[in-house]
Amino acid sequence: MRITVFGANGPTGRRLVDQALAAGHEVVAVTRRPGSIAGRPGLAVAVADATDPGGVDAAVGGTDAVLSVLGTPYSKKEITTYSASARTITEAMARHGVKRLLAVSSSIADPHWRPTGAHFFNLVLDPLVNRRLGRTLHEDMRRMEAVIRETDLDWTLVRPSGLFEHPVVTDYHTAETSADGVFTARSDLAASMLREAAERRYVRTAMGVITTAVKPNIAKLIWNEGVKKK
Repeated sequence: MRITVFGANGPTGRRLVDQALAAGHEVVAVTRRPGSIAGRPGLAVAVADATDPGGVDAAVGGTDAVLSVLGTPYSKKEITTYSASARTITEAMARHGVKRLLAVSSSIADPHWRPTGAHFFNLVLDPLVNRRLGRTLHEDMRRMEAVIRETDLDWTLVRPSGLFEHPVVTDYHTAETSADGVFTARSDLAASMLREAAERRYVRTAMGVITTAVKPNIAKLIWNEGVKKK
């Protein structure tokens, strides 16, 4: 399968590209920074901004599936990265007749998501980190989801919970709409997307993804995801 990856130079994108190449797929890695991704067999690098129609059009043409793992730091200002790129990418896919799209969103996009038994998270971390520090980011994720839902593509909205680094793929769980858990390793998120691209279990719906085998250090997670990235 030939896969176009938007956000290929990000923390999840790098894992996704590595796993896809290891599985024997051809990959078009899209990045805004020339020279930031080293060439390898099976890998083509496309330099483009995900909101630029010309660059996106060139990256999407001739591919079998588009996987978007674009991300942006929290900000008090309005964020438009997710929704603007979704419009550009889906329009390019429609022009080229590419049907399969997987785009990373968040469990927060499900208004009913409350992990079972996670009292500290539900009462403290979620209101403080997700609903306050991440408010503008998650608002744009919801706009992105709305843009994608309006298309006739074979889309899957991929909803991880709190993302953290782990070196290998572990036992992870997927569920429709959102999954009942607090954390998702980026290695598992990448693996779940590649599996879903092939198996098509969650076409035209959302897929929640959680890691069940390991847990991150919460203080380190907050620092890396909510503070250090600013």
